[in-house]
Amino acid sequence: MVDIEAQLKKFQKELSAGTVSLVLLAVLARASEPLYGYLIAKRLEQVGGGVLSGKQSALYPVLRNLEGAGLLESHVEPSDAGPPRRCYRITGAGREVLAQWAAAWRATRDSVDSVLEE
Repeated sequence: MVDIEAQLKKFQKELSAGTVSLVLLAVLARASEPLYGYLIAKRLEQVGGGVLSGKQSALYPVLRNLEGAGLLESHVEPSDAGPPRRCYRITGAGREVLAQWAAAWRATRDSVDSVLEE
């Protein structure tokens, strides 16, 4: 017997693998100042409708990967309320990649929607 719930979770995990990078770049592109992980997660909760679905820890490896690719830059700031925080800002290359990824996302979404609506 097929476990429908397990299949849905697997599908959602596969979908989120690529979209998390896209939405992280979008959140940082809209930010007027560098943001640290917790603030990024809160913004995603507010506008993303659960893109990370409670998995805040999942964003840190993605942030590091995006930084390693030159799409983000970071610096460490001291904090009055705990350990120092790593703050992230999108780079010029990150903005260019975001534009390309957003266009690819829209094209894919439109294509999938057209098949699903038939």
